[in-house]
Amino acid sequence: MPHPHQTGCNHCEDDQSNKPRALDQDHDHDHEHDNQGGFDLRSTALPLVVVLVLLILGSIFEQKLHNTPYRFGEFLILLPAYLLSGWSVLRAAARNILRGKIFDENFLMSIATLGAIAIDQLPEAVGVMLFFKVGELFQDYSINRSRNSIRALLEVRPDYANVKIDEDVQKVSPEQVEIGQQILVRPGEKIPLDGEVLEGSSQVDTSALTGESVPRPIEVGDTVLAGMLNRSGVLTLKVTRPFGESSIAKILDLVENASSKKAETEKFITKFARYYTPVVVFGALAVAVLPPLLVPGATFSQWLYRALVLLVISCPCGLVISIPLGYFGGVGGAARRGILVKGSTFLDTLTAVRTVVFDKTGTLTKGVFKVTRIVPKTGFEQAELLPLAAKAESLSNHPVAQSIRDAYGSTVEPSEVHDYEEIAGHGIRANVQGRQVVAGNDRLLHREGIAHDECQVDGTVVHIAVDGRYAGYIVISDEIKEDAARAVSQLKKLGVSKTVMLTGDSRAVAEEVARRLDLDDYVAELLPEHKVEALEKLMAKTASGGKAVFIGDGINDAPVIARADVGMAMGALGSDAAIETADVVIMTDAPSKVAEAIEIARKTRSIVLQNIGLALAVKGVFITLGLFGLASMWEAVFADVGVALLAIFNATRVLK
Repeated sequence: MPHPHQTGCNHCEDDQSNKPRALDQDHDHDHEHDNQGGFDLRSTALPLVVVLVLLILGSIFEQKLHNTPYRFGEFLILLPAYLLSGWSVLRAAARNILRGKIFDENFLMSIATLGAIAIDQLPEAVGVMLFFKVGELFQDYSINRSRNSIRALLEVRPDYANVKIDEDVQKVSPEQVEIGQQILVRPGEKIPLDGEVLEGSSQVDTSALTGESVPRPIEVGDTVLAGMLNRSGVLTLKVTRPFGESSIAKILDLVENASSKKAETEKFITKFARYYTPVVVFGALAVAVLPPLLVPGATFSQWLYRALVLLVISCPCGLVISIPLGYFGGVGGAARRGILVKGSTFLDTLTAVRTVVFDKTGTLTKGVFKVTRIVPKTGFEQAELLPLAAKAESLSNHPVAQSIRDAYGSTVEPSEVHDYEEIAGHGIRANVQGRQVVAGNDRLLHREGIAHDECQVDGTVVHIAVDGRYAGYIVISDEIKEDAARAVSQLKKLGVSKTVMLTGDSRAVAEEVARRLDLDDYVAELLPEHKVEALEKLMAKTASGGKAVFIGDGINDAPVIARADVGMAMGALGSDAAIETADVVIMTDAPSKVAEAIEIARKTRSIVLQNIGLALAVKGVFITLGLFGLASMWEAVFADVGVALLAIFNATRVLK
């Protein structure tokens, strides 16, 4: 939302015109090690090694014992191996049946292996369970690795705070520190809470929050945020927000709950598995029963074995696990680069972006305004005009007002300003030392009926009138960000068909910025409430199926960010409004992160589609082989576990 001062004159006339686990899995594997406590590969793999040894021994002696009175020896070796490897699967299947969730991969594996035992294929039953558990082991390892990647990125949650109490320093939990208390941060320590520097200077590492590798200098008066790492000097801070309301607490919550907003692909796979599994079960039942009844010479045991093979091949766990993992990896990969995506649904939407709409101030430009010209009129002097403007603007928190106060350079006493009033979309009215001062855009002068002849002024202009008489104007300049032009160029290379800027600034300023950045279009002199209307018109013109992104500063542009197909908050570190309103939060001030977010989204979707195609193609081939008796249980294990592993390893690529 622009400052009212930024709107210039068009004509010199009266212009009255809201989360779940980080990786949400819908399958119900009995993943005892896939938890927040970590993943112990050694303790998980040891039972599987024992099973492998028993399987080898059982396979060696199985043929020798099978048709002898000592056949029970085969069961003494292989049955414990089966239960050791498959007990968790059998238990999960039984538990799910009691819950009414019959058709899942646990049920498929249980039926297939128990059926194999029933037809004297005990080694194959053990082998299926063993390799299924090996597959789960790698799945758990990959999922844990992905989670740890996110956790390592956001391992910025401070463990303690050094609170200064009189002359003592006490180490306490950050949650126990109150606003206004002073804390000490030594070199090498994490900054535990948001605060203002009272004493000391240092370099702080913000890489965990913003992805920026270059440390940031900090001095007295600067604001620091929880999660930053103090690199050099000792800092004394005054706490400005409790830990629960700090930026890092909100960011941690955002990333951990990113999977609550699922992409359509994830929703489809969940529904697909729900209907696919019972179809497989009844299809396998038909394969076991119908051929022996209808085909001469077909035996029940032969077709039952083929049906059991089909059950193992058709297990959908590779799809159900690898697709959420792919999206989770995309969210994690983006977060590593200082781009926080609130859910996989927004990654999917970003792949279809065709229109990118930028706010100007603070997004494409630095928002660091400086007074470059003071032009007095009708008998006023420069030395008189700047103090009046600074005092009138003394209660405004906008960068334009701040630049005027900085140029004035003196402290404004509260007793000098009375009856302060901010007129939305126009400017300021205030009583300054007994004189009625208005400061704002050209529309404000028309609104107040103040005669003037300076409508067409290039740049961001603040017009000043005193006691109803035009006193002159002040020109303020803003600087374009270093990578803004590169950002626009990258977007066009990615196939974005239209780049547009919306601003409340004057047409002349907007035209110059758009020309320098090679933007396709701009809309200038917008009142705050008209930005949403302008965005909606652009969205209506976007090609069918295409999506529109709006990028703003996240504080003033919340309504427009909320209205876009994907709303991005730029440079939003520390902004509650940005973190709560935007779909994507860019933690740095770099516009080039917009193109990077789209690239990550496209890579993520590409990997997800590869996984779907791979799983369905391989399973289709092996189902066909199984129907013709050309695939045994061992091939079935590869079709299930092998495809799942390939899909999972492919999904983890998006983290890099």
